[in-house]
Amino acid sequence: MVKIIGAGFGRTGTASLKAALEHLGYGPCYHMFEVIAQPERARDWWRALDGEVSDWETVLGGYQSTVDWPGCAFWRELVDFYPDAKVLLTVRDPDKWYDSVHSTIYQFVQEEPGDDAFGRLLRPTIDRMIWNGAFDGRFDDRAHAIEVFEKHNAAVRAVVPADRLLTYRIGEGWQRLCEFLDVPVPDCEFPHVNDSGSIRELVQQVRETGVVPSPFSS
Repeated sequence: MVKIIGAGFGRTGTASLKAALEHLGYGPCYHMFEVIAQPERARDWWRALDGEVSDWETVLGGYQSTVDWPGCAFWRELVDFYPDAKVLLTVRDPDKWYDSVHSTIYQFVQEEPGDDAFGRLLRPTIDRMIWNGAFDGRFDDRAHAIEVFEKHNAAVRAVVPADRLLTYRIGEGWQRLCEFLDVPVPDCEFPHVNDSGSIRELVQQVRETGVVPSPFSS
Protein backbone atom coordinates (compact mmCIF):
# COMPACT_ATOMS: atom_id res chain seq x y z
CA MET A 1 0.00 0.00 0.00
CA VAL A 2 1.42 3.36 -1.05
CA LYS A 3 2.15 5.63 1.93
CA ILE A 4 4.10 8.39 0.15
CA ILE A 5 3.11 9.98 -3.18
CA GLY A 6 5.81 11.94 -4.97
CA ALA A 7 4.13 14.64 -7.05
CA GLY A 8 7.27 16.39 -8.29
CA PHE A 9 8.46 16.21 -11.89
CA GLY A 10 11.58 14.28 -12.81
CA ARG A 11 14.94 16.08 -12.43
CA THR A 12 13.90 17.61 -9.10
CA GLY A 13 16.03 15.21 -7.06
CA THR A 14 13.66 12.28 -7.31
CA ALA A 15 16.36 9.60 -7.59
CA SER A 16 17.93 10.86 -4.37
CA LEU A 17 14.49 10.99 -2.76
CA LYS A 18 13.81 7.40 -3.83
CA ALA A 19 17.00 6.29 -2.09
CA ALA A 20 16.17 8.36 0.99
CA LEU A 21 12.62 7.01 1.30
CA GLU A 22 13.80 3.44 0.93
CA HIS A 23 16.42 4.04 3.62
CA LEU A 24 13.67 5.40 5.91
CA GLY A 25 11.61 2.23 5.45
CA TYR A 26 9.25 3.37 2.69
CA GLY A 27 10.55 0.95 0.11
CA PRO A 28 10.35 -0.21 -2.44
CA CYS A 29 9.81 3.17 -4.07
CA TYR A 30 8.40 3.30 -7.61
CA HIS A 31 10.48 5.56 -9.89
CA MET A 32 10.93 5.70 -13.66
CA PHE A 33 13.93 3.44 -13.06
CA GLU A 34 11.48 0.64 -12.21
CA VAL A 35 10.02 0.88 -15.70
CA ILE A 36 13.44 1.15 -17.32
CA ALA A 37 14.46 -2.03 -15.48
CA GLN A 38 11.21 -3.77 -16.46
CA PRO A 39 9.87 -2.14 -19.66
CA GLU A 40 6.80 -4.38 -19.66
CA ARG A 41 5.53 -2.19 -16.81
CA ALA A 42 4.97 0.49 -19.45
CA ARG A 43 1.79 -1.39 -20.41
CA ASP A 44 0.31 -0.41 -17.02
CA TRP A 45 0.92 3.26 -17.72
CA TRP A 46 -0.42 3.05 -21.27
CA ARG A 47 -3.63 1.69 -19.75
CA ALA A 48 -3.59 4.53 -17.25
CA LEU A 49 -3.26 7.06 -20.07
CA ASP A 50 -6.31 5.44 -21.67
CA GLY A 51 -8.22 5.88 -18.41
CA GLU A 52 -8.40 2.15 -17.82
CA VAL A 53 -6.84 2.02 -14.34
CA SER A 54 -9.23 2.38 -11.43
CA ASP A 55 -7.48 0.10 -8.93
CA TRP A 56 -3.98 1.53 -8.57
CA GLU A 57 -2.87 -1.47 -6.58
CA THR A 58 -2.78 -3.34 -9.90
CA VAL A 59 0.02 -0.96 -10.89
CA LEU A 60 1.68 -0.06 -7.60
CA GLY A 61 0.92 -3.09 -5.44
CA GLY A 62 3.95 -4.00 -3.35
CA TYR A 63 5.32 -0.44 -3.36
CA GLN A 64 5.18 1.84 -0.32
CA SER A 65 6.09 5.04 -2.14
CA THR A 66 6.31 6.55 -5.60
CA VAL A 67 8.33 9.46 -6.99
CA ASP A 68 9.19 10.86 -10.42
CA TRP A 69 7.46 10.00 -13.67
CA PRO A 70 5.30 8.12 -14.44
CA GLY A 71 3.58 8.40 -11.05
CA CYS A 72 3.65 12.20 -10.90
CA ALA A 73 1.56 12.34 -14.08
CA PHE A 74 -1.27 10.74 -12.08
CA TRP A 75 -0.81 12.51 -8.77
CA ARG A 76 -4.48 13.51 -8.57
CA GLU A 77 -5.66 9.94 -9.05
CA LEU A 78 -3.14 8.63 -6.52
CA VAL A 79 -4.05 11.27 -3.94
CA ASP A 80 -7.70 10.19 -4.21
CA PHE A 81 -7.00 6.45 -4.28
CA TYR A 82 -4.61 6.51 -1.30
CA PRO A 83 -6.34 8.97 1.07
CA ASP A 84 -3.98 8.24 3.96
CA ALA A 85 -0.79 8.75 1.92
CA LYS A 86 1.33 11.83 2.44
CA VAL A 87 2.42 13.86 -0.59
CA LEU A 88 5.92 15.09 -1.37
CA LEU A 89 6.32 17.84 -3.95
CA THR A 90 9.98 18.12 -4.91
CA VAL A 91 10.77 21.51 -6.39
CA ARG A 92 13.75 23.23 -7.96
CA ASP A 93 14.68 26.55 -9.52
CA PRO A 94 12.67 26.45 -12.78
CA ASP A 95 15.51 27.54 -15.04
CA LYS A 96 17.92 25.03 -13.54
CA TRP A 97 15.24 22.35 -13.79
CA TYR A 98 14.71 23.09 -17.49
CA ASP A 99 18.44 23.09 -18.24
CA SER A 100 18.83 19.77 -16.43
CA VAL A 101 15.97 18.08 -18.26
CA HIS A 102 16.99 19.47 -21.64
CA SER A 103 20.59 18.34 -21.30
CA THR A 104 19.80 14.87 -19.95
CA ILE A 105 16.55 12.94 -20.36
CA TYR A 106 15.25 15.06 -23.24
CA GLN A 107 18.25 14.00 -25.28
CA PHE A 108 16.90 10.45 -25.38
CA VAL A 109 13.99 11.80 -27.43
CA GLN A 110 16.42 12.83 -30.15
CA GLU A 111 17.58 9.25 -30.62
CA GLU A 112 15.85 6.63 -32.75
CA PRO A 113 14.20 4.04 -30.49
CA GLY A 114 15.74 0.58 -30.66
CA ASP A 115 13.90 -2.60 -31.59
CA ASP A 116 13.86 -3.86 -28.03
CA ALA A 117 11.43 -3.67 -25.11
CA PHE A 118 12.73 -0.22 -24.18
CA GLY A 119 12.16 1.10 -27.68
CA ARG A 120 8.89 -0.72 -28.41
CA LEU A 121 7.14 -0.36 -25.05
CA LEU A 122 8.71 2.33 -22.91
CA ARG A 123 9.65 5.02 -25.41
CA PRO A 124 6.15 5.37 -26.92
CA THR A 125 4.63 5.53 -23.43
CA ILE A 126 7.09 8.19 -22.26
CA ASP A 127 6.56 10.22 -25.43
CA ARG A 128 2.79 10.07 -25.06
CA MET A 129 2.81 10.84 -21.34
CA ILE A 130 5.57 13.41 -21.02
CA TRP A 131 6.85 15.03 -24.18
CA ASN A 132 3.64 14.99 -26.25
CA GLY A 133 1.36 14.91 -23.22
CA ALA A 134 2.44 17.13 -20.35
CA PHE A 135 4.51 19.39 -22.62
CA ASP A 136 2.24 19.29 -25.70
CA GLY A 137 5.16 18.44 -27.99
CA ARG A 138 6.71 21.82 -27.13
CA PHE A 139 9.46 21.05 -24.65
CA ASP A 140 11.96 22.88 -26.87
CA ASP A 141 9.98 26.04 -26.08
CA ARG A 142 11.69 26.94 -22.82
CA ALA A 143 9.04 29.40 -21.65
CA HIS A 144 6.25 26.92 -22.33
CA ALA A 145 8.01 24.05 -20.54
CA ILE A 146 8.73 26.18 -17.48
CA GLU A 147 5.11 27.35 -17.43
CA VAL A 148 3.95 23.71 -17.42
CA PHE A 149 6.36 22.96 -14.58
CA GLU A 150 5.21 25.90 -12.48
CA LYS A 151 1.50 25.29 -13.13
CA HIS A 152 1.93 21.65 -12.11
CA ASN A 153 3.54 22.64 -8.81
CA ALA A 154 0.88 25.28 -8.17
CA ALA A 155 -1.90 22.77 -8.82
CA VAL A 156 -0.46 20.30 -6.31
CA ARG A 157 -0.23 23.01 -3.67
CA ALA A 158 -3.79 24.16 -4.38
CA VAL A 159 -5.35 20.69 -4.22
CA VAL A 160 -3.47 18.81 -1.49
CA PRO A 161 -4.28 19.90 2.08
CA ALA A 162 -1.35 21.61 3.80
CA ASP A 163 -1.17 19.02 6.58
CA ARG A 164 -0.76 16.27 3.99
CA LEU A 165 1.82 18.02 1.78
CA LEU A 166 5.52 18.80 2.03
CA THR A 167 7.06 21.05 -0.60
CA TYR A 168 10.67 19.99 -0.50
CA ARG A 169 14.06 20.78 -2.00
CA ILE A 170 16.56 17.93 -1.93
CA GLY A 171 19.30 20.22 -0.62
CA GLU A 172 17.35 20.56 2.63
CA GLY A 173 18.55 17.12 3.69
CA TRP A 174 16.94 14.82 6.25
CA GLN A 175 15.48 17.12 8.90
CA ARG A 176 12.31 18.52 7.30
CA LEU A 177 11.61 15.26 5.49
CA CYS A 178 11.85 13.21 8.67
CA GLU A 179 9.77 15.68 10.66
CA PHE A 180 7.06 15.50 8.01
CA LEU A 181 7.10 11.70 8.02
CA ASP A 182 7.48 11.54 11.82
CA VAL A 183 10.51 9.25 11.68
CA PRO A 184 13.98 9.55 13.27
CA VAL A 185 16.72 11.38 11.39
CA PRO A 186 19.30 8.84 10.13
CA ASP A 187 22.90 9.07 11.27
CA CYS A 188 24.25 9.27 7.73
CA GLU A 189 24.50 11.71 4.87
CA PHE A 190 21.49 12.31 2.66
CA PRO A 191 21.94 10.36 -0.60
CA HIS A 192 22.98 12.13 -3.77
CA VAL A 193 22.02 10.13 -6.86
CA ASN A 194 21.79 10.72 -10.59
CA ASP A 195 23.47 14.03 -11.28
CA SER A 196 23.48 15.34 -14.83
CA GLY A 197 26.86 13.82 -15.61
CA SER A 198 25.91 10.27 -14.69
CA ILE A 199 22.36 9.75 -15.93
CA ARG A 200 23.17 8.07 -19.25
CA GLU A 201 25.51 5.62 -17.56
CA LEU A 202 22.96 4.96 -14.82
CA VAL A 203 20.13 4.37 -17.29
CA GLN A 204 22.33 1.99 -19.28
CA GLN A 205 23.26 0.10 -16.12
CA VAL A 206 19.60 -0.28 -15.14
CA ARG A 207 18.68 -1.45 -18.65
CA GLU A 208 21.46 -4.02 -18.75
CA THR A 209 21.07 -5.42 -15.24
CA GLY A 210 17.38 -4.88 -14.51
CA VAL A 211 18.48 -3.65 -11.08
CA VAL A 212 18.13 -0.13 -9.67
CA PRO A 213 21.29 0.54 -7.63
CA SER A 214 21.12 2.14 -4.19
CA PRO A 215 23.82 4.27 -2.53
CA PHE A 216 23.05 2.36 0.68
CA SER A 217 23.80 -1.04 -0.84
CA SER A 218 26.73 -2.79 0.75
